[in-house]
Amino acid sequence: MGFEEAPAVWTDREPTLDEELRALGEEDIVEMANLPPDWTGVLATIFISTALGQHGPRIKVYLKPGRHQPSASISIGPHPRVLASSLDPRDLKRIAPKALAWVTLNHEALTRFWFEGDDMDIADVAAFGKGLHKV
Repeated sequence: MGFEEAPAVWTDREPTLDEELRALGEEDIVEMANLPPDWTGVLATIFISTALGQHGPRIKVYLKPGRHQPSASISIGPHPRVLASSLDPRDLKRIAPKALAWVTLNHEALTRFWFEGDDMDIADVAAFGKGLHKV
């Protein structure tokens, strides 16, 4: 499924990052970062994390960073897709194509970070960041 298809909604709306973080248990460890547009080439902030919640690997895309901001979730993989969005449809249409291309370009590194990032030391995290490609 590409951007042109309607995003699947797994709740009545896309949850904010704050809502997702509050739903985590005390035992859950999450590493996360906001990547600015000059790091990715996408005209939006991209939120990456290690495994967060009970869903599959994904990123979130924001017009501006913040726990309470509208966002779109995009699956991580060689053929990413928009999973859900609370962004204005015009903003999603403008941002999604480059965000999907960025995930496609970086899906192997993002997948590794999702599943193994909480075991990485600072040198591994630095190498991960330097290895990401811009679109």
